[in-house]
Amino acid sequence: MTKVLIDNGHGTATKGKRSPDGRLIEGVYAREVARRLASVLEERGIPYALITPEKEDIALRTRVYRANSLHRQNHGDTLLLSLHSDAAPGTGWSQASGFSVRLSQNASQRSKTLARCLYSAAEEQGIPVRKWNGDVVPWWPQNLAICRDTVMPAVLVEMFFHTNREQVNWALCPEGKARLVVAIADAVCRFIM
Repeated sequence: MTKVLIDNGHGTATKGKRSPDGRLIEGVYAREVARRLASVLEERGIPYALITPEKEDIALRTRVYRANSLHRQNHGDTLLLSLHSDAAPGTGWSQASGFSVRLSQNASQRSKTLARCLYSAAEEQGIPVRKWNGDVVPWWPQNLAICRDTVMPAVLVEMFFHTNREQVNWALCPEGKARLVVAIADAVCRFIM
């Protein structure tokens, strides 16, 4: 069965990866969502692995190596979710908002399918989404090592903007966390079924 590889992105002390008021720290939040997601996947009988259990930043090269090693151990049947929160340029609050999915510029069709599953599941949970190039494609292409250099379907999920006060309030409330986790778990189920 497909194993879900969960990458928490940044470390808990990574500079700049936090809301302007310091209430939300990306590395702490992503780890909480990863743990909650792991619990939901376990309840649904879906195997998973947390590839960055440490609190500190883990080099991209190491995260890619871990993911690719787990992919080989699972006989090539894995997918990768790298969990993050987005930030607008500058140091203060912004109006930029929305859930988005990033893919590498060399993304496979399966990665694109996973991105579509994530977008539709987020919309079904009432989570505002951003779309690259209007409604043409539901992902943002970037040169991302965690997606580019891994060998399985891989996406980077920007769950919301930690520079948007309203989105931070929503993300920190129990309902916001629950909706994010359910959306991601539903997307995974849709993708692997």
